[in-house]
Amino acid sequence: IACIIGIIMIPFWVGFIRIPGLSLLASIAIGAFLLQFMVQGAWGVIPVHLNELSPTDVRGTFPGFAYQLGNLFAAFIVFLEAILAQNIGTKATPNYAAALAIFSLGAFIAVIIFTAIGREARGIEFISADEQQPVPAGMVNPTEKAIS
Repeated sequence: IACIIGIIMIPFWVGFIRIPGLSLLASIAIGAFLLQFMVQGAWGVIPVHLNELSPTDVRGTFPGFAYQLGNLFAAFIVFLEAILAQNIGTKATPNYAAALAIFSLGAFIAVIIFTAIGREARGIEFISADEQQPVPAGMVNPTEKAIS
């Protein structure tokens, strides 16, 4: 839902659409706020989702590694945005707004698609009883009920 609303906010964020009765700057500011609100709604749960998808043995490492690997690949996008901005606009006045809108649209669509086709770990027990580590002598096992 956040991705869909984020897609709707892109034209306001880049100044393609002006909110009636407001200046262009106010329209862009409102669009930017709403877009970033949706971005945090969509991307805020991705590390948790990666944690659910990761195998039990590497659950502590896999989400961070996968997230940073995504950042590594995304680092090259800035060069593609600059090339696209020059091709859409002119060399003297590149159209960065249109380039950012295109890449933002692509990112939102990618999250929608991967979320729709990805597996969900609902109702799955992440660690079985035989995989639990034994509690050392003298320590309280948090899974057992306390004796009053």
